[in-house]
Amino acid sequence: MKRIFLFVMTNIAVLAVISVVLFALSAFFGVNTSGYNQQGQLDYGSLLILSAVIGFAGSFISLAMSKWMAKRSMGVQLIEQPKNSREAWLIQTVQRQARQAGIDMPEVGIFPSPAPNAFATGMRKNAALVAVSEGLLQNMTQDEVEAVLGHEVSHVANGDMVTLSLVQGVVNTFVIFLSRIAGHFVDRVVFKSDRGHGVGYFISVLVFQVMFGFLASAIVCWFSRQREFRADAGGAQLAGRGKMIAALQRLQGAQPAQMPEQMAAFGINMSVASGVRKLFTTHPPLEQRIAALQQGR
Repeated sequence: MKRIFLFVMTNIAVLAVISVVLFALSAFFGVNTSGYNQQGQLDYGSLLILSAVIGFAGSFISLAMSKWMAKRSMGVQLIEQPKNSREAWLIQTVQRQARQAGIDMPEVGIFPSPAPNAFATGMRKNAALVAVSEGLLQNMTQDEVEAVLGHEVSHVANGDMVTLSLVQGVVNTFVIFLSRIAGHFVDRVVFKSDRGHGVGYFISVLVFQVMFGFLASAIVCWFSRQREFRADAGGAQLAGRGKMIAALQRLQGAQPAQMPEQMAAFGINMSVASGVRKLFTTHPPLEQRIAALQQGR
């Protein structure tokens, strides 16, 4: 129920931002944001602006709310004052790694899950959150946990959250832009609509948006998989290559934790599909990640 509420709140925020931005562009800057000119013909420049506002709004609102949503949807308990030696060690380790990586100290938290996992999120690299599961702390050695923390700190230092949001925003923009052009073509040529938008336009836009959306998801997931290799390499630098390899080997026999979509791309361990579904996974297979580290990549 909590996740549904957060999902609804996020979408309300996205719609509000889109409305405000489009109104401001139209009212204060005289920008045509309808996508059409006065003769009812496509205005590609206007349509691109409209598509960009819609495409980037969802991506960056989700990023801006990511820490807040993570704390609530995952039940993250922040370590503000360490209550025991384990929490003190977590704080000290992240503090040392953040200093090595050249970023400000992230917030550190623990979330209740029996499966070993961790994630990092945040809109800015100097105001991030790194969280680990209870299962990870219970089932991994201290050296392996150190490597996992290094992986997540590397995600933050590399700016992966912002980069993927930018990539998502760009592909969203072109999905919206191209689907509306295709819908307009079908409406005018196939359904012979000469003014306004007929039902053929709305159906066609929906169909093309789904089709282009699948292709866009594959592009975003490819970028995400490359970022995982880079974060593994960063974890190896911060904690040691042997520790990073050992941590990934430990995860091979573990069941990945279920995580909200906005955090999943930055978790240390996510389920990997086979066949065509591989194109739509955010993480490469653990065997490939281990091999890359063993080969010094």
